[in-house]
Amino acid sequence: MSSAQNLEISLQDVSEDVIFPPSDLLSDEPPLETELHLRQMLLLIQCLEWWWRERQDFYACGNLTVYYSPRQRKSEQFRGPDFFVLDTERKPRKSWVVWEEDGKYPHVIIEILSPKTADTDRGLKKQIYQDIWRTPNYFWFDPQTLEFKGFELLSGRYQELNSNEKGWLWSQQLELYLGIYESKLRFFCPNGELISTPEEAAFKQQERADQEQQQRQQAEQRLAEMETILARYRERFGELLE
Repeated sequence: MSSAQNLEISLQDVSEDVIFPPSDLLSDEPPLETELHLRQMLLLIQCLEWWWRERQDFYACGNLTVYYSPRQRKSEQFRGPDFFVLDTERKPRKSWVVWEEDGKYPHVIIEILSPKTADTDRGLKKQIYQDIWRTPNYFWFDPQTLEFKGFELLSGRYQELNSNEKGWLWSQQLELYLGIYESKLRFFCPNGELISTPEEAAFKQQERADQEQQQRQQAEQRLAEMETILARYRERFGELLE
């Protein structure tokens, strides 16, 4: 079932005289609970945007309200995932308004658990993402306990993903692994390479440049040493014979 069909179904019980709110709705999400939560969300966004830096066909954001019903009841009609991704035009938004975005819902959602939100993330939100949003991949991660689980939507129901030997989970939507690295949730390439932040990528590039310069200097030093040895030989024995 397409996201547009999901939107149509979710609005069947709305009376005809309901007027849709304006499309430029502002996000209405509370601040993240701790610095750990904030840093984790930003880390996911930065890494994915860097990895897909040449692409303009996706939108990745976090702690941004997703409006999906004109009634706008906080308890059931709009949610703000800690991190989500979907294929669409890459541009800034004040919020995600489903009826203004061709009925599209997130393809991947990651919730960052906390004692305050864990029950909702494991229960009500999981149900909404499965039954209404039809989000293909749903993950949650606790930055304190390192609890990490993921689900794939199969035949309309979430099935828990099995981890590989490293404890990583595969996201078919992203074509990337998600796994814990240095107590943070990170993305990994299919070949197992860690997807860097821009800062990490710049550091690696500088490190490679430094290594190449060091190798050049060592080669120049060896050449100079050989020329010195050759010069001493000539002084003692004359020119080398053909």
